[in-house]
Amino acid sequence: MITRRMFHGAIAGFAAAGGSTHRARAQGTAMTAIDSHAHVFRRGLPLAASIRYAPDYDATPEDYLKTLEANGISNAVLVQPSFLGTDNSYMLDALKRYPDRFRGIAVVQPDIAPDALRALASAGVAGIRLNLIGARNPPFDTEPWPTLLKRLAELGWQVEVQAEARRWPELLPLLLKSGVTIVADHFGKPDPKLGVDDPGFQHLLKSGATGRVWVKISGSYRNGAGLPAAAMPLLRDSFGLDHLVWGSDWPHTQFEKTTSYTAARQELDMWLSDAGDREVVLLDAPRKLFWMTRS
Repeated sequence: MITRRMFHGAIAGFAAAGGSTHRARAQGTAMTAIDSHAHVFRRGLPLAASIRYAPDYDATPEDYLKTLEANGISNAVLVQPSFLGTDNSYMLDALKRYPDRFRGIAVVQPDIAPDALRALASAGVAGIRLNLIGARNPPFDTEPWPTLLKRLAELGWQVEVQAEARRWPELLPLLLKSGVTIVADHFGKPDPKLGVDDPGFQHLLKSGATGRVWVKISGSYRNGAGLPAAAMPLLRDSFGLDHLVWGSDWPHTQFEKTTSYTAARQELDMWLSDAGDREVVLLDAPRKLFWMTRS
């Protein structure tokens, strides 16, 4: 019997054997690995009206590129920090200056105009982020959300969601119905006390069968000790490696003193000991998710 894991492993193996290299060269970018989750910002930028935290240091694109190069990573996805709200201008400037290195995930108002979405797409944005920590679940079945989600689906964009795992049973059905690609941040954020037994995390695992949900294996320090090691085999079986992407979560806001980029990257080697498996998660899967949208 061919399982989902076996099927996707075969597809990923083909990509690693040659197809992925051809695509990278065809796009004129020598990709070696992709960091799928990082933030750039500097002090003095306008902050969102309601924030839980704002760093008191700079994390510039240039700082980040030096870090990438020091760790053998060629490309990255910049995720709009929540404390900057819907003012994506600093991230967009980084995309403009380094178009061959970065893609972006923006934060937008649900009533954003179609022309504004197209402008974001032209700048290298591949989706939007919903950070729902401390916020209510959006009414996805009430305007303007259905229209926004329809437009995102037409662009081939993703909706990246950071939310406690207990909320997936309510969030996923409407998002899946809308037709968008869904990306679960930071392992899907199960309750640290429940770990992989969190019913919401178990619900997320079941969504792997749809082929429309991806998971970022990032920010392990935000999920409690021991969670990643326990979660990785389950995520691999449910989603396949081709629907898992790694992110450093640089510059590790609120955890700057307890972790580092090198430590975050080395974790992946512990979770996936096989170099071929890591290539799928570090290169093939994120390139498909972030660099091959219809936008």
